[in-house]
Amino acid sequence: MNTRAGRARLALAGGFAGTMLLLATSVAAENPTMPSIDLPNSYAVGVKFGQLPEGRQWGGVIAVTPDRDGKNIWAFERCGGNCLNSDLPPVLEFDPRGKLEKSFGAGMFVFPHGIAVDQEGNVYVADANGKNGKGDVVVKFSPEGKVLMTLGHPGLPGDAPGYFDRPSAVAVAPDGTIFVADGHGGDSNARIVKIAPDSKVIKTWGKKGSGPGEFNEPHGIALDSTGRVFVADRVNSRIQIFDPDGNFLAEWKQFGRPSAVFIDKNDVIYVADSQTEDKEGCTPDPGCRRGIRIGSAKDGTVKYFIPRANPQDDKSGGEGVAADAAGNVFGAENVGKGLRKYAKQ
Repeated sequence: MNTRAGRARLALAGGFAGTMLLLATSVAAENPTMPSIDLPNSYAVGVKFGQLPEGRQWGGVIAVTPDRDGKNIWAFERCGGNCLNSDLPPVLEFDPRGKLEKSFGAGMFVFPHGIAVDQEGNVYVADANGKNGKGDVVVKFSPEGKVLMTLGHPGLPGDAPGYFDRPSAVAVAPDGTIFVADGHGGDSNARIVKIAPDSKVIKTWGKKGSGPGEFNEPHGIALDSTGRVFVADRVNSRIQIFDPDGNFLAEWKQFGRPSAVFIDKNDVIYVADSQTEDKEGCTPDPGCRRGIRIGSAKDGTVKYFIPRANPQDDKSGGEGVAADAAGNVFGAENVGKGLRKYAKQ
């Protein structure tokens, strides 16, 4: 009888230990304060990507995304410097080797910011400022550069339905529903706008603040395979997650201070932190190292960290991020100017 009792106690203890281990694993994955120390980097050193025509220089790049085939790369570039009075096209498509295949959008934009591609290959870009009758819009192009739709009122910022005030990013669901991260700090909007494929505003949610469902510079947006909406709430140093109707689900702080978020078809999440201040010998991480964090959009685990190419150069580091079908990562560099490719090893 004592033997049976001892075995029962051991079984109970083992079951309890197993339960606690599973619980600890779950908490580690979803606890937004859980540090990620000494994360591996399975990517080659970043190299400049994309050849521009002779005589043209790169301007700041905020936005990058793969084409629907997962091979070609689209970027939204600031016309070599300032688009307001430029005749250079800022929407650029490169083949996998970096050869420029298409460019369009000349004379249309003020402050290029976000980019997305839908399942038909149409390209959406967000212009995060308005001036001289341009900007504060999201424009939908065909793959060849024909304007198919303009959302917002060019040069007229606002918060009424159908208006934007400094839209920073855009994402498109498989059914064509459009989600816009509307706002870029200051006295601009701080909300998400959900729009039907025919341009009708379905709903908006959010306001300026730091509570659940509030934003301080919603600078990036992405959708996972279930339709959840991930928002890079940059100044609040967190990613907020919502269902497609704007109901708050969670916040994650383990990805640093996010400027951009990208989620691939396998729910791998890529987050660019371009503003955290690097500190010598700084641990734990996140919170003190600038770079790209890669993990799971399903449970929030952070698995890899790509440090910026040159930590001694304050101009290096991606402000936008995306990955192609092969898993290569692309950083869109604003201050450093241009694109950088981190090849999957």
